Amino acid sequence: MVEGLRNTRLLHTGQVIVDLVMAVDQLPRSGGDTLAHSAVFETGGGFNVMAAAQRNGLPVTYLGRHGTGRFGDLARQAMTAEGIRMALEPDVRSDTGLCVAVTDASAERTFISHIGAEGGLSAEDLARVEVSGDDYVYVSGYSLLQPNKVQPLLDWLLALPREVAVVFDPGPLVDSPAAAPMAALLPRIDIWTSNAVEAQRFTGTVAIGKALQGLQRLLPEQALLLVRDGPQGCWISRAGQLEQVPGFKVQAVDSNGAGDAHAGVFLAALANGLTAGEAARRANAAAAIAVTRWGPATAPGTAEVEALLARS
Repeated sequence: MVEGLRNTRLLHTGQVIVDLVMAVDQLPRSGGDTLAHSAVFETGGGFNVMAAAQRNGLPVTYLGRHGTGRFGDLARQAMTAEGIRMALEPDVRSDTGLCVAVTDASAERTFISHIGAEGGLSAEDLARVEVSGDDYVYVSGYSLLQPNKVQPLLDWLLALPREVAVVFDPGPLVDSPAAAPMAALLPRIDIWTSNAVEAQRFTGTVAIGKALQGLQRLLPEQALLLVRDGPQGCWISRAGQLEQVPGFKVQAVDSNGAGDAHAGVFLAALANGLTAGEAARRANAAAAIAVTRWGPATAPGTAEVEALLARS
């Protein structure tokens, strides 16, 4: 049972955008066309991780920018409804960005994104943030690709007190440790969270075990590694101690946001003092529930996670 958390917070430095979510039987070929079964606007991107953490008792503050306009309004409404605090005022120069998220009949999803106000961040923005030693600071690989954000963010991260835990999610676009921003961040990563494909691509390997070994060589010795393996669950590793945490059998309809649900619930459980293995089991349960629902921010709350664990 997860009890009330201490003063720990999740400080999310990534990007909240709005998803145009569509369901299709299959993607058309290049130049083709198809009809979607449904289409709806949902707040997504970094919001998915934050909502998962907040729903499981870990208070969240969004450190990124959010725009002025239709999509910025949607993003703020969603964060406010979840109880997520926003550290910055709306950016009057541009709107929040948009992602077209298409899910096919196999439950796989395809993204096309346009970055808006959330793609910028300044040293002045970050200087206003007060960080305590119990906080988790979440960093998205997408942020390392934003020219108007990456350097102030890196400078701020590298100046944080060492007791602050830095969590890194590479996402699908950061595929190598060689780029200068990534190389600078590697020594400061305390928790790595990704899916297997992302970990394998990043390390140039073709197996999860090899990927975890490669990550262990790249990251600090005591870094905690979490690599998701779809329905099989996930793998965790620290200082060479490897453990597989089994998943839960469900009928998946949409994988969009499942990894984010996993990451947010994992951090909420760690913040409450659970071991990495216990936290990973809770995260597996949350992801299993999330894939049975349509949409990006489908992470369950604490009670639903507890119910699935009790039945298993």
